[in-house]
Amino acid sequence: MRILIIHNRYQDPGGEDTVVSQEKQLLGQTEDVMLLTFQNRKGWQGMWQTLWSPWNVWAARKVRRAIRQHHPDVVHLHNLHYAVGPIAIRVVKRANLPVVMTLHNYRLLCPSATLFHNGRRFTDSLHATFPWKAVRLGVHSRSRVKTFWLALNHWVHRKLGTWRLVDRYITLTDFARQLFIDSSLGLPAEKFTVKPNFTIGARPAVPAMREDFFLFVGRLTEEKGIPMLLEAFATSGLRLTIVGDGPLRKDVLAASDRSPSITYLGPQEHASVARLLASCTALVFPSVWYEGMPMTLLEAFAAGTPVIASDLGAMASMVKDGYNGWLFSPGDASALREKAIRWAAMDPVDRQPLEAGAGASYETLYTAAPNRQQLLGIYQAAINDHQRP
Repeated sequence: MRILIIHNRYQDPGGEDTVVSQEKQLLGQTEDVMLLTFQNRKGWQGMWQTLWSPWNVWAARKVRRAIRQHHPDVVHLHNLHYAVGPIAIRVVKRANLPVVMTLHNYRLLCPSATLFHNGRRFTDSLHATFPWKAVRLGVHSRSRVKTFWLALNHWVHRKLGTWRLVDRYITLTDFARQLFIDSSLGLPAEKFTVKPNFTIGARPAVPAMREDFFLFVGRLTEEKGIPMLLEAFATSGLRLTIVGDGPLRKDVLAASDRSPSITYLGPQEHASVARLLASCTALVFPSVWYEGMPMTLLEAFAAGTPVIASDLGAMASMVKDGYNGWLFSPGDASALREKAIRWAAMDPVDRQPLEAGAGASYETLYTAAPNRQQLLGIYQAAINDHQRP
């Protein structure tokens, strides 16, 4: 099968970029794959890209050129914001080709993309005809102008029927699928298929004896639950190691200065993170927004490491309480502290079934081979839908 993948890279590399790279590598083992990438810019170039995002004729030319060069059987779109724009969908359909699109976030439903604003979940846009409240609050980049322009972009293409031109949408969890189906987007349920992310490579070796520290890996932001994480562990006496960088770095540094049990390592290479995941007692994932599918959770399961996570969204779909980890009430520092204290008090033998459950979750759901078969099956379904009168 000849596959054209189109992806708009963010200014700062993130999980979506990793997923695209891994899927290209995986599919390339058996299929003929071409990757066309765009890059979001800063400064006046970024302003220009944003201005033209509703109908970017220059991006359209690149897409047409890639189609002529590769002659794909199917086109798989990932992020279109903002250097490509929805015009890519229309160009592909004009070329009479089937389109698959992965929904890594909730941007089609709300300009925030995260359904999170000002320290709390923001779901007002889900059933709105036009997200006026999101515009008033400036949920995108803290700017009413940028929020309005993005909202207008998606609203115009909703009216033009652009989103209906996609043959198959991929969501990462059942939770996300249902959110899109129930929203005002108005697309039929059969267009949405669930396919999780995956990791490539052998499972890391797990040490014979785990250490007694909890681990957090991720961006240091409010929506990741950093304030609540620091509050939960500050007076617990439990060891917490934090890896990552972000706007709340100073808060984390201050907490580590006040509490000798909190260690901040800053950003780390992937190999170092893998070693930490394999040796910690559990990964703590306190996110308070509707995550897409955090790669950190997959990597924890690959290491046989249970996860203590917020009972919310993707985390609630991935972490099965008592099987591969524990869940706690989102945003509740005392609930997280209680879970961590109970976990630390457990006999290591009693944790082994949860460690086995974490490893089994990875082997069953998040390895490469079944993921390739799922992708190819989705592509074939899109081709069949496209050819159906």
